[in-house]
Amino acid sequence: MCGISGILNLENGDPVCEGDIRQMLAMIRHRGPDQFGIYLDGPVGLGNARLSIIDLNTGQQPICNEDGTLWIVFNGEIFNYLELRPELEARGHQFATDSDTEVLLHAYEEFGPKCLERFNGQFAFAIWNVRDQSLFLARDRLGVRPLFYTLKDGNLIFGSEIKAILASGRVRADIHPAVLDQVFTFWCPLSPSTIFRDIVEIPPGHSLLARHGNISVKGYWELTFPARDGASTPGMPHKGLEDYQEEFSSLLVDATKIRLRADVPVGAYLSGGLDSAIIGSVIRNFTTNRLDTFSIAFDDAGFDESAWQRQMARFLGTGHQVVQASHEAIGRVFPEVIWHAEVPLMRTAPAPMFLLSKLVRDSGYKVVLTGEGADEFLAGYDIFKEAKVRRFWASQPDSAWRPLLLKRLYPDIGALSRNNASFLVAFFRKDLLDVDAPDYSHAVRWRNGRRNCRFFSMEVQQEVAQHACNPLGGQLPPQFKGWGPLARAQYLEIKIFLSQYLLSSQGDRMGMAHSIEGRFPFLDCRLVEFCNRLPANLKLRGLTEKYLLKKLGQTLLPQEIWRRPKRPYRAPIHRSFFNDATPDYVRELLSPEKLRTSGLFNPDAVSQLVRKIERGASIGEMDDMALAGILSTQLLYSQFVSDFRRAAPLGERDDVKLCRGSRSTLVSQGSRQDE
Repeated sequence: MCGISGILNLENGDPVCEGDIRQMLAMIRHRGPDQFGIYLDGPVGLGNARLSIIDLNTGQQPICNEDGTLWIVFNGEIFNYLELRPELEARGHQFATDSDTEVLLHAYEEFGPKCLERFNGQFAFAIWNVRDQSLFLARDRLGVRPLFYTLKDGNLIFGSEIKAILASGRVRADIHPAVLDQVFTFWCPLSPSTIFRDIVEIPPGHSLLARHGNISVKGYWELTFPARDGASTPGMPHKGLEDYQEEFSSLLVDATKIRLRADVPVGAYLSGGLDSAIIGSVIRNFTTNRLDTFSIAFDDAGFDESAWQRQMARFLGTGHQVVQASHEAIGRVFPEVIWHAEVPLMRTAPAPMFLLSKLVRDSGYKVVLTGEGADEFLAGYDIFKEAKVRRFWASQPDSAWRPLLLKRLYPDIGALSRNNASFLVAFFRKDLLDVDAPDYSHAVRWRNGRRNCRFFSMEVQQEVAQHACNPLGGQLPPQFKGWGPLARAQYLEIKIFLSQYLLSSQGDRMGMAHSIEGRFPFLDCRLVEFCNRLPANLKLRGLTEKYLLKKLGQTLLPQEIWRRPKRPYRAPIHRSFFNDATPDYVRELLSPEKLRTSGLFNPDAVSQLVRKIERGASIGEMDDMALAGILSTQLLYSQFVSDFRRAAPLGERDDVKLCRGSRSTLVSQGSRQDE
């Protein structure tokens, strides 16, 4: 795993300065502290910060093809590189390394952009074509690895993180109120937007081509589902449960095995739930790899699953380590979390993941396997059940007992389980009969989120109103309407929550903050497409989530683990910021003076929320999320807008591979040697 950055002068051909690339790489040193690489060729400069995992000896980037006409910097892994290499060698390609990076490069040389369809991996990369002076950028199907860019004064500036773009000195951060509104509503920006004006991402499953001063962004992959839930995919024979289970098991085992490919040790996370437990069990039962596991424990019993984690670790016989995520620890590291996330957060859940990745790094690991993706592709979340119950209720809207099914879904949120039936009915009844609305499954969540936009300043509210539009306009594929209800709900959850929040703020950013690469077997492209073809009742059967996965769990796990109902991963919010060790930054950034400086929130409304918390009043889910959103936005403003601080650029003591055109120079420990 690595970080990449670069600049392309689109207009006048002026050369890119080596110092600019060194400065950009310094800002993402945490993504790849082992080695660095720079390629300079007139109007283009590419940079790589390497976390060496595969081919430790010869895999330093940038890497070129045989005649030096293609150069690559790469962030990620191509898990099927061992299978792709023999085909490329048979076609005449010669390899100078044993890395997956070089396989990717030769695949692009052979197949052009269509090479992306052949990769099973998680990646973001840039390839410079010397012959036609073009730059090709691409990102994996689901957006596991980030890639951002901006256009400024005739320059295309890109990087794995926004801070690298800002470090170029060509761009200043400016929080976009319309995107802030998206974050408070959807918990994340909607692709391709970022929280900063004029800085965007290459969307998941897309590539960018810059050539002759023109830029085009194209999709190469999209989520697909059968025309209706339960229907067979055209050309595929009908299968029984045992057939589906056998194919699912085979795919998951292989997806796990190829994600163990590394020249360094690989560990695994144990959350206490089904998904990570199955990954751990697959490693233990189908490989000979040593397995150490890592978990989060909470002081707050309402969030803690450590007893289940310990039980699973004993069952697997792993070396097991735990990080204690106390309220004080979450509050203490939250500024660092925002620095790495580069976006406001409506939750504190990324903070324990930040603490966990530090534990993993301190334990000598660079790579971990985790269970992300199972809930989205196998319908594990309560939001899927909620939509199903509401549709069931909508068919008899006057029923007194049907809405009570909703009360069973949220035992982890005390306010809902304690409130009386009339409140529950009123809360979920809004737009109940609008079952054909594209956002039917998520409308309750998003409407609830929008309530916290009341904290915005008048200026922000006015600008948001100017950008008011259908938030899903242009986001949905033409075939969306023809899918069944569960497929439509899954699409929204995957495209928005999984790609834009879970894999980014809670995944890549928190792992790479401590140079830890996460790998996700459930996001294997073969497994994703298999799950999308499944009949709906093999994912959500009645109100039993992840039905097919639980069937597999029966063969691999203790009954107490596979029978456990889904418990969402959450972390305490207001108690992490207001306690006996309240950090100084909390009251400072929430003060009327600092709120007026940023101009993003109404100081009176925020002060009222703070007083409510300080006097010990009951704090509901929405107030908690508002606090996290306001505080994280204020941190973001402080760190990126009002006082952005650039790290010292790479120096002579850094191991830097410097390449100019077809000539390569190695700079290491202050010495310069021509190759």
